[in-house]
Amino acid sequence: MPNLVLVAQVSGAFGVKGEVRVTAHTDDPLSLLTYSPLQRADGSLGLTLTAGRAVKGALIGRARGVETREQAQALRGLRLYIDRDALPKPDEDEFYLTDLVGLAVRSPGDDMLGRIKSVHNFGAGDLLEIAPVDGAPTWWAPFTRAVVPQVRIAEGYVVISRPLEIEGDEGD
Repeated sequence: MPNLVLVAQVSGAFGVKGEVRVTAHTDDPLSLLTYSPLQRADGSLGLTLTAGRAVKGALIGRARGVETREQAQALRGLRLYIDRDALPKPDEDEFYLTDLVGLAVRSPGDDMLGRIKSVHNFGAGDLLEIAPVDGAPTWWAPFTRAVVPQVRIAEGYVVISRPLEIEGDEGD
């Protein structure tokens, strides 16, 4: 099975003539046209975009086989993927967030803390979800240079410097 990367999600219909609004997880929403046809999570055909225009982090576009508002609306929630190999190689000292998932998490003293379970952005910046080695509940770390001073993709780990205290936690 190919190594798939989530690049977009259909938000629903746009207008009355069958256009779809696709929320892009790429820097440039128009790049979705380059990657089309887009796949579903299982690798099957998801959506073939034939034309589009960028609007505020999304693509408003035409898709093959979608001719009505109802057909476009029926695609709402469809998550769209591409093969990892279709992405351009990152520059030196750059990486894709998807490449962080599964990496070991070490402390500055080289203690094994866990593994990165997922990367999320709820609107205030990227967060790493860490699954501890001892099976305890996952914890979150902001993906900032201060908290994550080292990212070693090739070596398979990141270093996370956890704050000793968090303001407002007195007495805990």
